[in-house]
Amino acid sequence: MTDLPPGARLALATHNRHKVTELREILAPLLPDLPAEAVVGAADVGAAEPVEDGVTFAQNALIKARALVAVTGLPAVADDSGLCVDVLGGAPGVFSARWSGRHGEDRANLELLLAQLADVPEAHRGAHFACAAALVTPSGEEVVEEGTMPGTLLTAPRGSGGFGYDPILLPAGESRSAAELSPAEKHAISHRGKAFRALAPHVVRALTGS
Repeated sequence: MTDLPPGARLALATHNRHKVTELREILAPLLPDLPAEAVVGAADVGAAEPVEDGVTFAQNALIKARALVAVTGLPAVADDSGLCVDVLGGAPGVFSARWSGRHGEDRANLELLLAQLADVPEAHRGAHFACAAALVTPSGEEVVEEGTMPGTLLTAPRGSGGFGYDPILLPAGESRSAAELSPAEKHAISHRGKAFRALAPHVVRALTGS
């Protein structure tokens, strides 16, 4: 990677502490010259959460990144992601984080979805995680990259790692749920890992001005 200039800083547009940790883990090998303390979350700078009223993951990611750029004046990275279930026509989709009615109720969201799919046989439990990762710079540049992790939905949660719907998605080709994978294993195949690896060169250019 290109050497980053001293004082380079990057803002992550999320208040979800699990996601801040995960994004830092994903970005670390992609941006090895960027110190961990130079990557700040939205909560670190007291930024309010914007209304995510987009109808696609890309739209919501851009809404969050634009809002954080306005607050910090720093290049901002955001993602929007969710679980898309084939038999539900792609739902919960952009409503994944509030499927049970309130934002961020991971356990309630997961349990409601399992109840809704209780009678659906394995052959029809196809699903995928989707992620749109966005970069917005103070100069107005906007880039969005996307990634997916296909798999099958389990009938009961398995594993204690990850967050959200990870315990019930069995990634394609895996015998373990996403929540049973190590962070490194998950990042290598995840929707978020794919999207951020594609976005990384754009982030480097934004931080170096090249």
